Amino acid sequence: MPHRDASEPAGPPPSSRTPDGDNRAVPASTRTIGIGVVFLLVAGTLAVGLAFKLPCAVDDWTDGRAFTRGCYTDLVGLIQSEQLTGGRLPYLDPCQGVAEDSTCDEYPVLTMYTMRLAAWASGPSNTRFFFANAILMWIAAFWIAFCLHIMVGRRVLYFALAPTLALAATSNWDLLTVAITTAATLAYLRRRDGWSGVLLGLGAAAKLYPALFIIPFVAGRFRGAEPDRGIRLLWAAAGAWVAVNLPFAIWGTTGWLEFYQNSKARPASWNSLWEAACKLATGQSCANTSLINVASILLFVAWVVVIWAVKARRDPGFARWTLGFPILVVFLLTNKVYSPQFSLWLLPWFALALPNLRLFIAFETIDVVVFLTEFGWLGAASGLEGGLADIPTWVFELAILGRAAILVLCVIEWIRRREPPPEPEPPLPIPSEVPADVSA
Repeated sequence: MPHRDASEPAGPPPSSRTPDGDNRAVPASTRTIGIGVVFLLVAGTLAVGLAFKLPCAVDDWTDGRAFTRGCYTDLVGLIQSEQLTGGRLPYLDPCQGVAEDSTCDEYPVLTMYTMRLAAWASGPSNTRFFFANAILMWIAAFWIAFCLHIMVGRRVLYFALAPTLALAATSNWDLLTVAITTAATLAYLRRRDGWSGVLLGLGAAAKLYPALFIIPFVAGRFRGAEPDRGIRLLWAAAGAWVAVNLPFAIWGTTGWLEFYQNSKARPASWNSLWEAACKLATGQSCANTSLINVASILLFVAWVVVIWAVKARRDPGFARWTLGFPILVVFLLTNKVYSPQFSLWLLPWFALALPNLRLFIAFETIDVVVFLTEFGWLGAASGLEGGLADIPTWVFELAILGRAAILVLCVIEWIRRREPPPEPEPPLPIPSEVPADVSA
């Protein structure tokens, strides 16, 4: 058989692909860039991000630098608010003396215990806690780049050179979840459905959004007439999530429920479209959180159904797993919270499902503006002056709407984009003729 070029994407052999391409991996992308170069570029991007965050990697924020300079990071302060300076075990040991407007144990299990691991390594120092977590997030970034390089070759640059990666890599723990989810996508494209499901379940145990990808991944297997694989993925995801969460749900129920209760009670944030809509309609912030919770779910489901139907009508054979991109966009736009680091979730999907350079540059540009003006807005709201706090509020509000508009354009472009047809089976080589045995 002829050698299959290493630049071709992971996936089933051509003979096992269905005519409509549901089980086809991403279109081939020649790896004209080596993994060593990719790692150097990722390191450069992370170094820029570290330089940006470094002023906040110290204990003293009394001058307001976290907001006036935009270097705020949860990787510093949360060692105190999550009560991790001692030996407390999240969920299992209750938080002590939590103020009414504060939270503790506010993250899912894998994220909380990543923080717990970093706190054991760092001790009570805020600065060491930052670097212990930063190292973990940097490792996650290199892993994401490695997986993307395998799947899409040079399109890994959509991730490696993204300004969002520089600004938000060490803002929170989201890169951990992005790394797990990217590995789950690679496993899916390599037809390791059980492992893909396990990884999605683990991702959902770190941040809930990876559970959304179960929908397109299972749909892809059903579309490809392989329901057993889809069911295996679904059960593996559920099993992994339960295995991680069940012990804490049983023995630390109150603490374990804190994340879900806080998510339900949390009002629409200042950076969401809901807040913009409420101010436009009433001149005030959103008041009815319960109504927004229900409306968010209904709008999310409705728009996913509409986008799915329109895409299927326009391109019946599209690979269903690529629905992960519009599903994630719709979730971010309809959700009542869009934290600055959430844009990290999208970076691998630009490389995987929408490699449109102009739209990517537009998104990255406006996302940087949102990132910087948001912290300026927070600084101004706290009575600070100077730096980013001097940026007018309307710039931040306009940037929020601009980012939403660009994401809508991204979904429209994804719908319009036609995927290349499945690659044909390469012809078998013709064996050379064997000379007849003259002795016969």
